[in-house]
Amino acid sequence: MKQKMKQHQYRITVEHLADQHGNASTYSAPLQFETGNHDDIFAVVSRLRQRPDIDDRSATALAVGLKLFGEVMLENRQHPLFAELLPHFGEFMKKLKKGVVA
Repeated sequence: MKQKMKQHQYRITVEHLADQHGNASTYSAPLQFETGNHDDIFAVVSRLRQRPDIDDRSATALAVGLKLFGEVMLENRQHPLFAELLPHFGEFMKKLKKGVVA
């Protein structure tokens, strides 16, 4: 994936701490990569954490996951894998940005 110069640049690190049974990770090194995003992910996380209907941990995971996924989808919008999903993703993002869902 090519990165655009007008994007915010990020280094993403995922460290496996334990498996689903609580056993220590057997992975020797974290997964790490660099990527860009048209949005300031820290600002998005901050805004999502202000929602009373989503706890901070979930808001952080949701914001980071959506922004990473969304950027890849936008950069590859013509790819058949994303073509059908793009309109639905756009609607979801509009609802998310509106605020608390009743």
